[in-house]
Amino acid sequence: MVARVLVVEDEDAIRDPLSAALRAAGHEVRGCADGTGFEAVVDAFRPDVALLDVHLPGGRDGFALARALGMRSDCAVLMVTARDAVADRLTGFAAGADDYVVKPFATVEVLARVAAILRRLGRIPATVQVGDLVVDEDARVAVRAGSTLDLTATEFKLLVYLSLHRGRVLSKTQLLTQVWGYDEYDPNLVEVHVSALRRKIEQHGPRLIHTARGLGYVLRP
Repeated sequence: MVARVLVVEDEDAIRDPLSAALRAAGHEVRGCADGTGFEAVVDAFRPDVALLDVHLPGGRDGFALARALGMRSDCAVLMVTARDAVADRLTGFAAGADDYVVKPFATVEVLARVAAILRRLGRIPATVQVGDLVVDEDARVAVRAGSTLDLTATEFKLLVYLSLHRGRVLSKTQLLTQVWGYDEYDPNLVEVHVSALRRKIEQHGPRLIHTARGLGYVLRP
């Protein structure tokens, strides 16, 4: 479940919160401000996914780093840049990029793209089972004890995130960030959706979403 993600971005205001969000999603993260010692970092950290800014100080841009990465690793590459011209995208893909995100971006979108890349690599299973609950993200289906749950889009997204992090206590702030894409909002939003999701799940068996008082929620048998 845990993936190693390398973030190469020279702006602290972008790199630091993005790295924090990736860590909150359960990944191991290494951040770099430029391409200095890039090959040594790759060899030591062995990333599964690299997020590369295009404009970097030090004489090597993200395209050059992507090409260097492709020569020594099977790491996936997500280009993150303000350059949105078709020619720039084509250059990125030619350099080995698997996906492309244009600044400014929503952190939740980057997290979703990283998750999609990891699923393609086989690092995140499309189907997760917790007790008698089976969640199939690709098919957008959740089944408990043989019964398909009738979930809203948000409830299903919440269940997917809980299932991917089954056994871990997740705070309301984590859920707001990862499911809704923001961290400053009424936490009652999480409580309302968790309660609704619980009711639907518990129609077919005992409780699976548990409250850790003062901490958050955890999905476990």
